[in-house]
Amino acid sequence: MDLVQNFAPHLPFLRRYARALTGSQDSGDAYIRASLAALVEDPDQIDREIDARTALYRFFHVIWGGTGAQLEAQSHEDVNPADRRLQALAPIQRQAFLLTALEGFTAKEAAFILGVSEDEHTELVTAAHRDIEQELKTKVLIIEDEPIIAADLENLVEDLGHEVTGNATTRTEAVELAKSTKPGLILCDIQLADGSSGIDAAHDILEIMDVPIIFITAFPERLLTGERPEPTFLIPKPFQENTVKAAIGQALFFNPAKSPNVTA
Repeated sequence: MDLVQNFAPHLPFLRRYARALTGSQDSGDAYIRASLAALVEDPDQIDREIDARTALYRFFHVIWGGTGAQLEAQSHEDVNPADRRLQALAPIQRQAFLLTALEGFTAKEAAFILGVSEDEHTELVTAAHRDIEQELKTKVLIIEDEPIIAADLENLVEDLGHEVTGNATTRTEAVELAKSTKPGLILCDIQLADGSSGIDAAHDILEIMDVPIIFITAFPERLLTGERPEPTFLIPKPFQENTVKAAIGQALFFNPAKSPNVTA
């Protein structure tokens, strides 16, 4: 009961992290199940002298390091392009970047979770930024009904070297823009101008094309219930610039389809 009370509030966000780290819901959830099974078997493995969230992520990384190879697909035929790109990079770089940029840990906390020094963590994050910046540029569709937030997202996306193909404020407009511009990435709000749902717009778009979608919402816990398929990439409002950068980099990195290049 003590374990449930201490760690249950943090599990939805650990699932989000695991899925962003691995690039898929199934693989991320496999790591979570392995971690929880090990924790239930021996609760004394976790450090109770630190805050519950940091201790949980630290324990997750112990399991990641100890059992991760067994959870990855071993057959080359079963490895999709995203997994091949993942295996080509140093996983600890992505971990260091995600822990601070996506999960909001301090550099000191992230270094502790990974079992490295703060200087080493800084070097890892720098390397991760460099790898992300080397990814192919793509076209980005923004689905957001708040003009100021849409403008902020557009500036951030363009600063990263991508092309914004448009901003939709309704479900219908989003689907039409997706059809006409064929984006390689979508940033999608949940609640849109006419009362329509960004989730419904995303479902409509995914029926006609394969494109990574990053959801943006002030209530991320509503989409991280574990009761239905959940988004791999989710940004809480108000968002931080580094959070958006991390999610964009991860979404493009893990997208199994080839993202369209920006045309000159």
